[in-house]
Amino acid sequence: MNDSAFPALHPVVESLGEAARAASRVLAAADTGAKNRALAEAADALASREKAILAANAEDVKEARQARDVGRGADDAFIDRLTLTARTVEDMAAGLTEIAKLPDPVGEVTGLRYRPSGIRVGQMRVPLGVVGIIYESRPDVTADAGGLCLKSGNAVILRGGSEALRSNLAIAACLQAGLKAAGLPEACVQLVGSADRAIVGALLGAERWVDVIVPRGGKGLVERISREARVPVIKHLDGVCHVYLDDGCDADKALAIVENAKTQRYGTCNTMETLLVSREASPRTLPAIGRMFAAKGVEMRADAEARAVLGAAGVAGVLEATPDDWLAEYLAPIIAIRTVAGLDEAMTHIARYGSAHTDAIVTEHHGRAQRFLREVDSASVMVNASTRFADGFEYGLGAEIGISTNKLHARGPVGLEGLTSRKWVVLGDGHVRS
Repeated sequence: MNDSAFPALHPVVESLGEAARAASRVLAAADTGAKNRALAEAADALASREKAILAANAEDVKEARQARDVGRGADDAFIDRLTLTARTVEDMAAGLTEIAKLPDPVGEVTGLRYRPSGIRVGQMRVPLGVVGIIYESRPDVTADAGGLCLKSGNAVILRGGSEALRSNLAIAACLQAGLKAAGLPEACVQLVGSADRAIVGALLGAERWVDVIVPRGGKGLVERISREARVPVIKHLDGVCHVYLDDGCDADKALAIVENAKTQRYGTCNTMETLLVSREASPRTLPAIGRMFAAKGVEMRADAEARAVLGAAGVAGVLEATPDDWLAEYLAPIIAIRTVAGLDEAMTHIARYGSAHTDAIVTEHHGRAQRFLREVDSASVMVNASTRFADGFEYGLGAEIGISTNKLHARGPVGLEGLTSRKWVVLGDGHVRS
C-alpha cells in the first residue's frame, strides 16, 4: 500500500509500518484491563522462557566477544550492555509487572473548565501512535520499550542492533505472546528481524507510518538519527554527568555518592564522568575518594590542584587532565577531576561542558542546594544523591524508553506520560459561536 504523497520505502518498513498503524488504532481504544493482562502474560512468558532467552543471549555474547578479540569494535562496556543474566530477565519481568500497576494515562482529561460562551474546554491525554525505537546492544530495552509503549497505547517498531538479534527476538516473542493472550494485535509490538542497515534509513523517513523515533545507543547512532530523521526524535546525545562537592559537604556522604555514581556501573549514560570539588572541600574529601578510585582501578585525570592534594595523600599515578577530558563520556573506569572556587564556578563548568543529562551537588547548605536545582539546566538535577538514580524505574515510571535532553515534549527518563500527547476537547450542548 502506498500513496503519492509519501515516497516508497523499504518493503520491510512498509509492511511493518502498515501493520503497526492498524494495530495502534486498536491499542489506542483498548481498555486498561486488556493492556494490563497483556503485560502480565508477557511477564509470565519472560519467566517461563528464561533458559531460552539466556541461551539466545549467550550466542549473541559469544559472537560479540569473538568480534572484540579480532578488533572489530566490541569493547568490554559494549559486551556488558549486551549480556543478560537470570537477574536481568527477572528485572525485565518485574518491570512489566510494575508498568501494569501504574495508572493508565490514556483518556485522562485535565483542566476542564467553563468558558464565558458556556462551553467546557479541557485536554485529554492520548497516545502518540506508532513509536520507532532504534537501539544498540541492550536487549533489555526490548522489554522496557515494548511494555511502556503497550501501556501508553502506542504500537512500536523495534530495531535492535544485529549483535543482539537472537536475544531481542526471544524477548519480543514474549511480548507478542502476552498481546495474543489478551486478545490484542501482536503487531502492537514488532521487531525488525533483519540486520539490513537500509531499514534504519527507511524508518527515519517513514512519516506515514511512524510518529516519533527514539534512539538508544552510542553517540554516532544518535547523531546520525538526529541528522537524517524526517520523523520527530526523542533523544539524548551524551551523558557527561557531574557530581559537585560543595563547601562544607559531609565527607562520608561525598565518598559514598561519588563511589556509587562512578563505579556501580561504568557503561551507562547516568554514570558520573567528571567530579568537581570546591577548593574548601578538596583536602577533606579527595584523599579518601582518590584511595577508593585507586583500589578499584579507576584511572584519574585531574587538574593541578587536585593532583597536588591527591599526591600529598599518597595517591599515585594521577594523570594530568586536558580540556578534552571535561567533554568526555568515558563509559569506562576513567574519571576527570577538577577543582573549582565554589558553586558559581561549578555551575559555569557544567553549563559549558555538560550534556544536560544529570548533575548532582553534595552539600549541607540549603540555599546553595536550591540554587543548584534552579540554575543547572539539565534533565535531572540532584541534591545529595548519586547520578545513577536517573532512571525510569528509580523515578517510579516502571521502566523507561530512554532519557531525553530535549526541552520540548519530554525531558529526562521517558515513561508513560512521555509517550503520550494531549489534544483539546470541547464539551457543549448545542453551543454556537456568536
